[in-house]
Amino acid sequence: MAKSYWLIKSEPDAYSWDDLIAEKEGTWDGVKNAQASNNLKAMKNGDEAFFYHSRQGLEIVGIAEVTEEHFPDPFDDTGRWVAVKVKPVGKLDNPVSLKAMKQNPGLKDLAIIRQSRLSVAPVSKAEWDEIMDMAR
Repeated sequence: MAKSYWLIKSEPDAYSWDDLIAEKEGTWDGVKNAQASNNLKAMKNGDEAFFYHSRQGLEIVGIAEVTEEHFPDPFDDTGRWVAVKVKPVGKLDNPVSLKAMKQNPGLKDLAIIRQSRLSVAPVSKAEWDEIMDMAR
């Protein structure tokens, strides 16, 4: 089965790349948007995700790997929302800014550009490769 690619967003003052590094494995929880929650449900073990700092930074800073598929969000009393576990794979040599992504015609359909508020979004293999090239 082919690996899928994602982008996960967090405000660095709430949960940063450095927090994930320190924990070695983190729970991606607190997602309260139906589309983003469905994206969490679609994630499989071994899938990779860009870790994007929202609000402050506005850039992709690292790559995480899904280590546990969706389970009930431990902080949701309604039972409606899910979480996944992720571990850090590596920090990007050069963070890729939202501005740079918006200027790249190859990324015009990237979910973060089309739906800026979506906190968990799919990334196509072509988009993934383009962003990885930009990070080199």
